[in-house]
Amino acid sequence: MSSADSDIRVPAAALRRAHAGVVVTFALIGVVNGILVARLPGLAGKLGLDAGKVGVLILTWGVAATVTMQCVRWLVAAVGNRALLRVGAPAVTVAVGLFGLSPSYPLLLAAAACFGVTSGVAETMMNAQGSLVERLSGRPLMNGLHAGWSTGAVTGGLLAALLAALHVSYTASVVTVAVCALPVALAVGGTYLDEPAEEETSEGRRGLPASVYVIGAISFLGLLLEGLVADWSGLLLHGDLHASEALAALAYPAFELATLTGRLFGDRLRVRVGGRSLLAAAGGATAVGVLVVVTAGSAPVAIAGFALTGLAVCVVVPLTMSLAGTVAPGRSDAAIAQVSAMGYSGLLVGPVVIGFVAEASTLRTGIGLTTVAALLIAAGSRAVPAHDAHHRTTEG
Repeated sequence: MSSADSDIRVPAAALRRAHAGVVVTFALIGVVNGILVARLPGLAGKLGLDAGKVGVLILTWGVAATVTMQCVRWLVAAVGNRALLRVGAPAVTVAVGLFGLSPSYPLLLAAAACFGVTSGVAETMMNAQGSLVERLSGRPLMNGLHAGWSTGAVTGGLLAALLAALHVSYTASVVTVAVCALPVALAVGGTYLDEPAEEETSEGRRGLPASVYVIGAISFLGLLLEGLVADWSGLLLHGDLHASEALAALAYPAFELATLTGRLFGDRLRVRVGGRSLLAAAGGATAVGVLVVVTAGSAPVAIAGFALTGLAVCVVVPLTMSLAGTVAPGRSDAAIAQVSAMGYSGLLVGPVVIGFVAEASTLRTGIGLTTVAALLIAAGSRAVPAHDAHHRTTEG
């Protein structure tokens, strides 16, 4: 715990309530993302979108989210993460509803921009709130918090598969989930912890330690790989392997179920082996998972490859968010916002590049290129401290 955090006194009951509230927030954002991405084939069918248009759609919400995350870094210095998260989480559910209601491609792009802005606020600030809870608790929690997101994404993905099998329309599926999620997002805001707003120096981005940008680069690679599954798994199975829409929708929840399993053990693995070794192993195993996907001759094998990818890559982003909260004492929210912005650009760049490669050659070729990102995570782990702060605290 940093000296800045040591000045914050929170009753144990309030800390437990905040921990539960952040888990619910992660899960809720996971649900709405799960239903949205798992039914991308349905959206493509509804509006007649080809791979290029889907790529532009992903680019739109990715740019909006990335720009927003960079702006949030300065905004959070003025108002704190609790206020922003109380607005951002409910706004995500509204944006998802607009996504589902869009009757044309131009309106869909506008809805995607709204979704990107609201996601940029909510996802950055739920990590900042989670980091605060983690630091005040004095033990690693971030993998467990991200396990909440995975639980929600699995739930949303399985619900999407069920609704697709029942021939429920894309619009009805997405809007129903959004309407149900909104009151939950509003209610859980009362559990968040408050803290003094952080000071952002006039030096701006240069004022953060260099280690923040190293961590951000690793987050970029991790989210690039996660975006691969979120945005292209269903289309690969449905288009290249000729799986039904219902079977294709199972790839995303299979990935997230494996991700959930890995994250449930991620904090304990971090204590046992340290962040550097954990990242190196994750990068190597992720490369193997992607290779299984691109060489698969059937949908079940490809789904297994996506699951292996999730089991391996799952610890990368939670670890980078946790480290970002500790390497810049007194400016944790700003560091997390910076790492989030860099990481989210992986979701922006990777899937879009895959889309355009798919247009020029094949989707398998585009997905296969991401093995390079996985191997770079393994190589980049050398730049991470061998014993991060939470590792030392837990062992001490």
